[in-house]
Amino acid sequence: MSISTSLEIPERILLGPGPSMVHPRVLRAMGQPVLGHLDPQFLALMSEIQRQLRSVFETKNEMTIPVSGTGSAAMECALSNFIEPGDSVIICVNGYFGTRMCDMAARYGASVRRLDRRWGDVFSFDEIEAELHQGGPAKLVALVHAETSTGALQPIEGLSEIVHRYGAFLLIDCVTSLGGVPVKVDEWDVDIAYSGTQKCLGAPPGLGPVTVGPRALEVLRNRKVPVGNWYLDLTLLDRYWGDARTYHHTAPISMNYALYEALQIVREEGLEARFARHRRHAEMLWQGLEEMDLAMHVPLKHRLPMLTTVRIPEGINDAALRARLLKEYNIEIAGGFGELVGKIWRMGLMGYSSRPENVTLLLGALKDLLSR
Repeated sequence: MSISTSLEIPERILLGPGPSMVHPRVLRAMGQPVLGHLDPQFLALMSEIQRQLRSVFETKNEMTIPVSGTGSAAMECALSNFIEPGDSVIICVNGYFGTRMCDMAARYGASVRRLDRRWGDVFSFDEIEAELHQGGPAKLVALVHAETSTGALQPIEGLSEIVHRYGAFLLIDCVTSLGGVPVKVDEWDVDIAYSGTQKCLGAPPGLGPVTVGPRALEVLRNRKVPVGNWYLDLTLLDRYWGDARTYHHTAPISMNYALYEALQIVREEGLEARFARHRRHAEMLWQGLEEMDLAMHVPLKHRLPMLTTVRIPEGINDAALRARLLKEYNIEIAGGFGELVGKIWRMGLMGYSSRPENVTLLLGALKDLLSR
């Protein structure tokens, strides 16, 4: 592309693990004039974004903010602020993103106690309690609520009672789940949760919502050493997102416009209706795939409604079929990675992508390509 050529991007039908398609209202919001990051109008917008994020997280946590960065920045924020060198942490790994948490935690000096399950399985509370009981004290227990690499939904309700009994606090990754299935931070007594904007919230990638409860805030305030990551230090970010509104960094203004509008759409639809829509379209997809004799990777009981993993039939070239799906039907889905590379397809129906016409088109396209 030469310097004089204008940018022209094709409009894809995004039915992979993220980013999802963006509602036209959200795209229009991003075109609003850019304000200064301390402009009174933008500061008022920040307060409304925080209020709406609390609603989606189902929490009253004051410390609820969108970190400037993608979901991985939110993950790093959640870990770096609450880990000090030598801390013992338990991380449950049943997919790629649990592995990433282990890597990040180790970089901040944690003694990582890794629990492993097959990619696609979920953890029982008994095995987590056994590690807490037998392995000695731990500062935190971390799990991925909705594992994007496998399509598995980890049960969370009731786990905090066990974790807190052993003096640890509970951290969950909600990057794929927030806005698509219930995430009840207060009811489940979750201490730290984080997400991303590009999946079920229906905005572009670029912000990472984080919410922190009072138990974890107390741990943060009593750190012995400063947070190891300046940019993601919540003690500094709180001065910008809190009442003081003190400069910390130049916020991504247009991305906050996008999140604001996406959250308005969530509010207008209602959380329960949104959860039902994601489930309804997932079941439509599952039925169509099963009618083609395609097997799901995750059992129904723990299957994500917003991200379906399908086992690739024997004799089918994974990359070739996905390339034809993109070229002939303009549809993007994803393959597996890590332990599941070449074994599954990942099909996402998240946010604005979760529409019946997309399900019908995807099923028809797959039936055509597989029949050839």
